[in-house]
This record gives sequence, C-alpha cells and structure tokens, in this order.
Amino acid sequence: MALKCGIVGLPNVGKSTLFNCLSKAKAQSANFPFCTIEPNVGIITVPDERLEKLAVLVKPEKVQATTIEIVDIAGLVKGASKGEGLGNKFLANIREANAIIHVLRCFDDDNIVHVEGSINPVRDKETIDFELQIKDLEAVEKKRDKYQKIAKSGDKEAIKIVGILDKYIIHLQKGESVRSLEMTDTEKEVIADLYLLTDKPVLYVCNVDEVSAKDGNKYVEQVREAIKTEDTEILLIATSIEAEIAELEDLEEQNLFLDEMGLEKPGVHYLIQATYRLLNLQTYFTAGVKEVRAWTITKGMKAPQAAGVIHSDFEKGFIRAEVIAYKNFVALGSEQACKDSGKLSVEGKQYVVQDGDVMHFRFNV
Repeated sequence: MALKCGIVGLPNVGKSTLFNCLSKAKAQSANFPFCTIEPNVGIITVPDERLEKLAVLVKPEKVQATTIEIVDIAGLVKGASKGEGLGNKFLANIREANAIIHVLRCFDDDNIVHVEGSINPVRDKETIDFELQIKDLEAVEKKRDKYQKIAKSGDKEAIKIVGILDKYIIHLQKGESVRSLEMTDTEKEVIADLYLLTDKPVLYVCNVDEVSAKDGNKYVEQVREAIKTEDTEILLIATSIEAEIAELEDLEEQNLFLDEMGLEKPGVHYLIQATYRLLNLQTYFTAGVKEVRAWTITKGMKAPQAAGVIHSDFEKGFIRAEVIAYKNFVALGSEQACKDSGKLSVEGKQYVVQDGDVMHFRFNV
C-alpha cells in the first residue's frame, strides 16, 4: 500500500534538514535507499531487521523492502490559509498525505533566526494548527451551504448531512482539529471526500540540540503539556546530529558515533516506526528463492485483504494462506523445517494476519 507522509513546520525549525537527513541516510547501507522524485519529494525504504534476517536464511535473488514517500511541504507560514507563502500549493501536498510529521523547534541558537523572533514551540504548533483549521472550516462550510439549499426542499438526507456538518463547523470554530472530534463512522463518511487537513494523524518531532537528544529540555516539556490530550507521539530528534550521521559512509562509524551520543539508532529509524504506529500499520512477508519482500497492511486485516495488497486477483480468487510466524521461521531456519515441525498453518478467509507473518497465498482466478 502506498504511504505518504508530509513534513510540516514553520521556516527555520529544522524541517528541511530532517528531510535532507532522510535523503542521505545510510543506516543499514543498501537496505536504506532513497530517491528524489521532485526537489521536495523522496521515497525511503522502511528499515526492518526481520527482512534482513529472512534474506540471509532464504538467499533470494531479490530483496524488496516496503517504502514511504516523504514530502517536504514548503510555504507553511502564518497566513498560509489566505494564500501567504506558497499558500494553496502546500495545502494540496498535505491533502495527499496519509499522515503529518510536524517539526517543532526546541533549541536555542542565535545564529538561526526564528521567523517569530523567539523560541516557542507551542506557539508555532498553534500557528500551523490555526492555518489548517481555517482551511478546513472553509471546506466544511462550502459543503454545508450546498446541502442547506437542498435541505430547504425538505430532503431528509440533506437535513441530516447539514446537522452533521454543523458539528464539524462548531468544533473547528472553537479552534479544535477534526481528529479530536468523536464521531460515528457514518458521520465521518460525510466529510471523507473533503480530505480535511486537521483530520490527518500527526506525529510531533521536537528538533532539539545535541545535549537534549536523549532526555529533552524545557521546550519539549512545554510541547508534552500542550498535546497531552492528543492521541499521538513525540519524538526527540537532533537534526544537527542526524546530519552528521548521514554524512558518514561507514555503518561502523555511524554506530560508534551513536554510542558516543548514548543513542541506539539514528532518529530517522524511530520516526518511521512511529509513523507505522500512528497509522495502525504492520508488516507481513513473502519469502521465496525469487524474492523476499515486506508488505504493509493495516492491523486487523484478514488474509484475503492482505493478499489483495500484492494483487487484486489474489483477493478475488483467494483459497487459503500458508502461514509461518516470523519467530518460528528464524528459529528453524527454513520453510521446509517449519513444515516438518508442524509450524506451518493453513488458514482461511477469516484469519487475521499478525505482524511478521511469513505468508504464501493459494488462489484461483
């Protein structure tokens, strides 16, 4: 499944530096490639040690990781909802994203001027929230106006839709984002076609200085307090350190650098993992001599739908799935060994795929 994340943030908060770090990341060497589609768009593979271990055991002709498209969304400044900066250009980019990575500046540096003249990540967050809320409010009000005209004729469905849209409007007028409004699935369907900006899940990245990379600082605590009612995560990333790591060619050098900093992995790894959690995603694998490959699916997905991620014909003609738990595959060393030990199960249409499952689908079209 194609996954796209948009990086947003005010000017000079470290947003583009983070994007550049992702573009140069050499962690896991060849298994962490990146390519630029446009000046501000790139494809990055999802680092997964399980995929590497499976590849060592199976020795396939090809190894294919799953990918995320990262978009550095420019032009987001105060007044952007009214066309300031790049205005509508950035809005289109955010609408296409599955999730938003919101970068907040949480470090002092007199050499890097802040657009507002001072460091206040909570204010910066509220500035961007406001711009997105205003744009969403415009979109919902426009749809409400359309259905109000129909409702005047007594159309019951239109009257119902107007009532639902009014709930969204009231919430946005209070300065709240749509994602924080509890609505039924039916009510959510009413605004689905609008691709509202504040309905998208958000991951907050606090860009900190080197000293604060592990435990944070006063600015990070301010952000924690500001988002305590939101169902999201905060990541601490020192983009200055990430930039240095990205410049190191040798993986061993990277690990030595990380050890000195008291860090286990580059921050970009944690960012990708957190994005998966944010979007309720997981991975299953297919493993054969031709190819070992990772596939991204939504948690709770059943076997036929998981097969459909490979090809729609797999879902249409699904017969059964042969499943090996990842831990069993690695422990026993091969598919045949798992079969011999009774660790390969044959599952039907109701099987809920588990994270890390190694699967082979039988289908007939």
